[in-house]
Amino acid sequence: MARGCLCCLKYTMFLFNLIFWLCGCGLLGVGIWLSVSQGNFATFSPSFPSLSAANLVIAIGTIVMVTGFLGCLGAIKENKCLLLSFFIVLLIILLAELILIILFFVYMDKVNENAKQDLKEGLLL
Repeated sequence: MARGCLCCLKYTMFLFNLIFWLCGCGLLGVGIWLSVSQGNFATFSPSFPSLSAANLVIAIGTIVMVTGFLGCLGAIKENKCLLLSFFIVLLIILLAELILIILFFVYMDKVNENAKQDLKEGLLL
């Protein structure tokens, strides 16, 4: 009974991470398509011209693909090193999200001020 549950858990984790990896492939494809077709049209801020929607989607898609790959391979091979790497990547993503949320709330006034200024500069162009 326990052996069957572990096998089911193994393939469920593989399936979940395969879907995660496929979503990363989709994000990467959309990011490349945006980069090729839109150019620098969708930049978020004139202050940071390299921070565009395409570059952000490419970066997120790459991170999701690597994370999904580590999870898939670690689940199928039952390799402790790969599963530990998968856990560490997920932990880093979680900590980065928490830090970004805290920084956003701490600097909310400055973010609003910079956003208004960038919008005004964008409208003048």
